[in-house]
Amino acid sequence: MFSSRCPPDFQPNLLTRTLEARRSAGARIFDLTESNPTRAGIVYPPGILAAFQDPRILRYDPAPAGTPEAREAVAAWYARRGCAVDPARILLTASTSEAYAYLFKLLCDPGDCVLAPRPSYPLFEFLARMESIEVRQYPLVYHGGWAIDMQALAAALTPRTRALVLVNPNNPTGSYLKRGELGELVQIAAARGIALISDEVFSDYALAEDPERALTLAGVEDCLAFSLSGLSKVAGLPQMKLGWMVAAGPEKLRQDALARLEWIADTYLSVSTPVQCAARTLLAEGESVQHHIRERAAANLAWARQALRGSPASILQVEGGWSITLQVPRVWSEEEWAIELLERHQVLVQPGFFYDFEAEAFLIVSLLTEPAVFREGMERVRQALSQPPPSG
Repeated sequence: MFSSRCPPDFQPNLLTRTLEARRSAGARIFDLTESNPTRAGIVYPPGILAAFQDPRILRYDPAPAGTPEAREAVAAWYARRGCAVDPARILLTASTSEAYAYLFKLLCDPGDCVLAPRPSYPLFEFLARMESIEVRQYPLVYHGGWAIDMQALAAALTPRTRALVLVNPNNPTGSYLKRGELGELVQIAAARGIALISDEVFSDYALAEDPERALTLAGVEDCLAFSLSGLSKVAGLPQMKLGWMVAAGPEKLRQDALARLEWIADTYLSVSTPVQCAARTLLAEGESVQHHIRERAAANLAWARQALRGSPASILQVEGGWSITLQVPRVWSEEEWAIELLERHQVLVQPGFFYDFEAEAFLIVSLLTEPAVFREGMERVRQALSQPPPSG
């Protein structure tokens, strides 16, 4: 009766079942996976609420690509970051997930393929499945820092590859695309007639400066490219449901793409009027939210490094974003580590295989966690590492 695009099994995994059991038993859980800023004790300025007093909210005047005012607000946001973007190159969506869906509709026929990084956030397979396309992965490799394995990426290309997805910085590794890598990717895309799609939602959350980073693809000229972002991360407002894409590349190709994207967007008309009216204020007020999140992430990272100093665990190099990756001894699997931390130490972390890490044993921790919870949780992680629980 149901489409094969839907998963056949909706049963929760072992970690989720264990978490539910611990909470049902009344245990206090030190959650080191919090990624929702609205639940992380972040201070929000009152101007955000005031932005929704605009009387234009009561008028419906649909604009498939987004209202001119909202697109100009997004362009101004890029300008404050030193990147000039014509508002005509911007198309609004309800989220980056919807932007991916639009782009997969634009670029792919059923059975076509897109490349996506590994490790990365487990999103692309689900979105691609809903569009009846295939995801092939290219690896990020770690040698004291993360880099794209260009040889493996080239080997993953097929005649049906239509797009190459980048996450910049990556979630959860926190690694940025480098200028040299971007140059190689543009050459590949231009030569093969495929598009680059760059998810840049965490681009404002660098933990240190690096002149070799390529912060955005909005200025790419030699191949079709799309830069994605949205309020969810840049203003810490996931509930506001406003994302966008910026089209870049050769003018004729870019204009053809935007015309088709506007036609797709006209079919759904998903972006709400209130959030578009409030966009300029939300982006401006979001600067202070970003400041609080950056301070939180930097302080928690410093604490984690201190807490794990001298322990058997190490923190892989991280350049930005809200997460860190802990490499722990491979005496147990990631799932065993996560279950034991939860059952015996009341600490919730995510195993690396949630993000398609290719080897054991990695645990993912969120730097967005409230400081008191983070510090107690990391101390408990250290205790678990110094006195590892028996297996089975």
